[in-house]
Amino acid sequence: MSSQPRADVRVQRGTDLNRRLLNLGLGELAASLVFGVTAVTSIQPRLTGHEARALWAALGVLLAILLQAGAYWLLARSWLPAGRMPARIAAVYRALRVVDIGFLVGSVGAISRWYPERPAVAVLVTGVWLFAVVEYVNYFVVRLAYPWSRWAAQVGQWRTPQLVKDLRRA
Repeated sequence: MSSQPRADVRVQRGTDLNRRLLNLGLGELAASLVFGVTAVTSIQPRLTGHEARALWAALGVLLAILLQAGAYWLLARSWLPAGRMPARIAAVYRALRVVDIGFLVGSVGAISRWYPERPAVAVLVTGVWLFAVVEYVNYFVVRLAYPWSRWAAQVGQWRTPQLVKDLRRA
């Protein structure tokens, strides 16, 4: 009988983790949807052709990273907490780690070419691109996302992102 409570605890932890991963995955996908829809319906109609191209150069890379992150969290439900990321998925994310840097660099070139003259649009485009960089760093370099109440205390610990841990174990 003493093993039953332990099994229940493991099941509960697994259920909690599964729910957390689902929330993280759906949250990233929802964020990408909201950003894309907002850009198309509310922002892009107010921009000139060059401004819109600059916005999409920045937003495109952000959306790509958010979609990759959402897919990662949803897929991770199949191997976390105890398993390993499947080799094929690891190969894809190792490639995306490099490809995303190319996207970030390429988007800087596109943004430079079509850099908005209006200061507010320039700030928006730059902010979106910087957000993409932060998301890349958060998933592939060092964990930056923590609950707001603990952010200041934990961000300085330079923890390894879960995706990087999974890639190392794969």
